[in-house]
Amino acid sequence: MPGQSPACLMNSLSRRVALTFLGTCPLAPSTALSRPQRAAHPPTASDPAHGGRPGAYAQRADVRDWVNAQTAAQGALAGWAADTVLQRLGEARYQRRVAQLILPPPVGVAKDWNAYRRRFIEPRRLQAGLRFWAEHADALARAESRFGVPASLVLGILGVETFYGQIMGGFRVLDALATLAFDFPRGRSDRSSFFREELAAFLLLAQAEGRPVTTFKGSFAGAMGLGQFMPSSWRRHAIDFDGDGHIDLVANPSDAIGSVANFLREHGWTPGLATHWTVDVPSDPAEQERLLGAGIEPRWSAADLQALTLPEPVQAGVAAQGPWALVQLENGGAAPPSHLLGSRNFWVVTRYNRSAYYALAVIELGEELARLRSAGLAD
Repeated sequence: MPGQSPACLMNSLSRRVALTFLGTCPLAPSTALSRPQRAAHPPTASDPAHGGRPGAYAQRADVRDWVNAQTAAQGALAGWAADTVLQRLGEARYQRRVAQLILPPPVGVAKDWNAYRRRFIEPRRLQAGLRFWAEHADALARAESRFGVPASLVLGILGVETFYGQIMGGFRVLDALATLAFDFPRGRSDRSSFFREELAAFLLLAQAEGRPVTTFKGSFAGAMGLGQFMPSSWRRHAIDFDGDGHIDLVANPSDAIGSVANFLREHGWTPGLATHWTVDVPSDPAEQERLLGAGIEPRWSAADLQALTLPEPVQAGVAAQGPWALVQLENGGAAPPSHLLGSRNFWVVTRYNRSAYYALAVIELGEELARLRSAGLAD
């Protein structure tokens, strides 16, 4: 899901939708509001980190504090009446399942690149991807021409994200975002500030769309549509790619295709730059630690990578197209990890989802679809 546009959603929609707000005064403190009440049962990992009972958002003082800040002059919802925001949040329902799904895997579960890859590069998804390519070849070709992003990469993202629109999520977006904004679970490092920003963006999006906040469906994290855009990404990067005057990332594959390509281009996709090379790591543990310790954002030049033994074609590519990042992918603990050199384009794909496993799965799914299509194996 993307965390951003020749045609920003809010800009295009604001020309069509006049936003009417009921006032700008912040909510006054009220003794009728309370802090979250202490939970009655022993805490579990999915329980709110604040230690109180979840939900009841319209009655909570912590939620009111957030609303007052957002509707202030410099807030994301400046110009909105605080009572209006609180009314919207009063329709949100805490979802324990959302809190459970956002938790990390249990301690001791090793990451496994090969198992992860098999989840996405498999016959049913490949067949669905080839059908989607055949049905939307014109839009994919136009996106590649306009944004420089290969059709195969867009298809890889749509395939991993939603199985080409078959699995877009059934949670009410309002519920998911409110749960994670105000009742983030104790079993994961706190990301409630991120989800509070997304909740504000969602309220703006719903207002611009002229739809009730309860009608939007998406993932447990609040992502929506074929490409699973978070609300802020929808507002910043979604585009009307078929020119029908409306942006629809749920039921309009053309808009979804153009918006995914636009997202990648806006994050720095460079046409013609290789995404990665598979490499062997240096035998020196200190050198391994140095190169891996820099993280996933490319920063190493060819000179910095002299400790790597690279085949001649890879050496030429690395020298011509840097900088690079050395990326490690675990293979379940029983097998040695895999390593690759990721380019700036590889890093761009991780802006869609902050995971090297995700990025490589997207890339390899797209490559396999391109290979099958080129071989005439569309079915």
